[in-house]
Amino acid sequence: MRLDSTPRAGHHGAMLIYKIFRAEEWAALQAQGETRGAPIDVTDGFVHFSTAEQAAETAAKHFAGAENLTLVACDAQKMGDDLKWEVSRGGALFPHLYRNMRMADVVWAKPLPLENGAHRFPEEMQ
Repeated sequence: MRLDSTPRAGHHGAMLIYKIFRAEEWAALQAQGETRGAPIDVTDGFVHFSTAEQAAETAAKHFAGAENLTLVACDAQKMGDDLKWEVSRGGALFPHLYRNMRMADVVWAKPLPLENGAHRFPEEMQ
């Protein structure tokens, strides 16, 4: 793995990665305490995450025009060996979690509003 492909330090030095949830998926994670992720995650056999740099492209590609989304930040280091960095779009390394995502993985969650056709990401990601 290239050093420039790892997530940036964020919340109190944690290396944060991000998952975008539709309202019903986020509600299910909160209610059940863990999730296999969205249908694409179940099909692929892992939970897809993005780095801060990748999240806007992920939102545009997979959630274009979608409202009522929640952006969830997780501490990559706490996921241990279940988190793998694998080549995906354009040769970039993306974080993939090979176990259920748990509420215990969540550092913070914030609404991901749609403004003028684009999702507005929180300042914490800058």
